[in-house]
Amino acid sequence: MSDTVPSDPGAVDLGAYAAWLFDMDGVLTKTALVHAAAWKQAFDAFLLEETKRTGTTYVPFDAESDYEKYVDGEPRADGVRNFLKARGITLPEGNDDDPPTAATVCGVGNRKNELVLQVMKKDGVQVYEGVKELIAALKGRGVKIAVVSASENTEAALTAAGINDLFDTRVDGHTVKDLHLAGKPAPDSFLQGAKQLGVAASRAVVLEDALAGVQAGHAGHFALVIGVDHHDEGAAHDYADQLRAHGANVVVSDLSQLVGDRGATKSS
Repeated sequence: MSDTVPSDPGAVDLGAYAAWLFDMDGVLTKTALVHAAAWKQAFDAFLLEETKRTGTTYVPFDAESDYEKYVDGEPRADGVRNFLKARGITLPEGNDDDPPTAATVCGVGNRKNELVLQVMKKDGVQVYEGVKELIAALKGRGVKIAVVSASENTEAALTAAGINDLFDTRVDGHTVKDLHLAGKPAPDSFLQGAKQLGVAASRAVVLEDALAGVQAGHAGHFALVIGVDHHDEGAAHDYADQLRAHGANVVVSDLSQLVGDRGATKSS
């Protein structure tokens, strides 16, 4: 592998790295918006009940800025704690089997999870264009593939999307909980993915759409961190620059940009 870290998609040699680790929501599957909407519904309902109980008025959950700041890439319970702390609210932890109406960290998280599963069951899960193309190109080079997500619904989402069998290993919310891994921007989950593949971080690539995620890839000293910016084409935003500022070496808007017309046999 070259000592020079590429800075544009066309310069990325797909065969120069032993493993590629994909985040799921917003990179592989179009579920980030589903999660954001579910968080908003769960949090806003809870805040309304808190207002009725305490007389305090709370700013509702913003499905864009609050999602990115407090819950994206975080284990579910951490997301609940992060957002409610920002609103000056502390809840008892509760238990994993708390009902979705319970005023506990687990209860609010379970309500959000219930909403996500309802949408997945009703509408299915869509895969971003370029995903299968890129993974096929990587597998053609003998590269190992992992999915790394904080979601406890990772397997269900990948199965619904029809791509669960494309990965050599999976790190998900259950792994994070069982191994007590720190959430992003800590690199723990990505490092665990590389460990499960038997590959050093210095020989692996991280693909992430969240700012905390690219920070995690950078903090873990991965060979290459690719930021994925799936914002609507033509939208006026500076998210690509933010991804670079937080640690992304390369930013793409479509994973097929990493494949181009280079064929399936390029090697390191």
